[in-house]
Order: sequence, then structure tokens, then C-alpha cells
Amino acid sequence: MSLTSVSAPRAAAAQQVVDACQFRDAMARLAAPVTVVTTVGTDGRRRGFTASSVTSVSAEPPLLLVGVTRGTSCHQPLLAAGEFVVNVLGGHHGELARRFAAPGVDRFAGGEFEEWPGSGLPYLPDAAVALRCTTAGVVTAGDHDLLLGTPAETRGRGSSGALVWYQRAFHAPVQTFQDGKAAVHAA
Repeated sequence: MSLTSVSAPRAAAAQQVVDACQFRDAMARLAAPVTVVTTVGTDGRRRGFTASSVTSVSAEPPLLLVGVTRGTSCHQPLLAAGEFVVNVLGGHHGELARRFAAPGVDRFAGGEFEEWPGSGLPYLPDAAVALRCTTAGVVTAGDHDLLLGTPAETRGRGSSGALVWYQRAFHAPVQTFQDGKAAVHAA
């Protein structure tokens, strides 16, 4: 796999129209799935953080992408670990997502996580789905590193619906039926 770093061309940066605040406001209007990404650092400590910058990249071969802010407490341990779990959160996981987004707290204090058999990686048994991944590559992009992962195994119950981040808040969309067609509404 060939990977290169991505940086904005100097001419484009000089003509920038949207500032960082405007960009964040615009992106707040883009609904995103909420996940908790977990790993075990080389020091043996469990690490994890809430991530909404997670997406599938390829079906053949299977690849997903996780955006990780450089300089955060999980950044280096996640890159060094070589493997991680993406726990896709259900609608009932709002408090868990807040805890894993908060700095300076024991994110694993709630006791919800178990060890993935054979790897020891922490995973959430009642996640909509958990994907155990090996690191396939890292791409530098702006203030983030984009971690590419190859899913090795999945686990999930998937019955609780999804948790999404929209307008700077967590939402659990509710599926309803109108005129015989399914429609999804944010709760």
C-alpha cells in the first residue's frame, strides 16, 4: 500500500476564505457516527477516546479510517500499538461517549469493557458493532493523523440503534414509518 502525507498547497492556503471557526460551524451540521476507539499501549495501559471521524475506506481490501488529533494522550500510544478496536456506539451510550471525550478522567472506570479474546484489546460487548483492526498505515493531514485499519474480526449486538454527533450534541435517531416507508428522525 502506498501512503503519502497530505498538505494544503501554499497557494490555496494564501487564498483561504473559511477560517477554522467557520469550518467547525459548518461541520457541526454534518451528522457523524460516534465511536470509542480503544487500544492497549506499549506500557500495558488501556487507552481510548471518543471519535466521530471514522469511516469506511474500501471493501476490497476492507479498510477503515480513524482521525486522531496529534498531541492528544491517545495519539502516540495508538500509533505505536499496531492494533485497535473501533466500538460503534448505540443510542444508549451517550454518557460513555462523554466520558471518553473528557480529559483527565479514568475513561475505563465504568467497567463496561472486556478483553477481546486472543488480543487483550478492550472492547465494548454491547456496542452496535466492534471492529478489531490492525494498523495498515498512517497519513498525516493537517492537525490529525489518519489511521488506516484492516478489520480482522467483528463482534456486535447491533440492536440499540446508533448514536450520532450533530450540531455539537449526541442524538439517537428514531426510525418511524410514514406512508409505508421508513423515515429516520433525530430524537
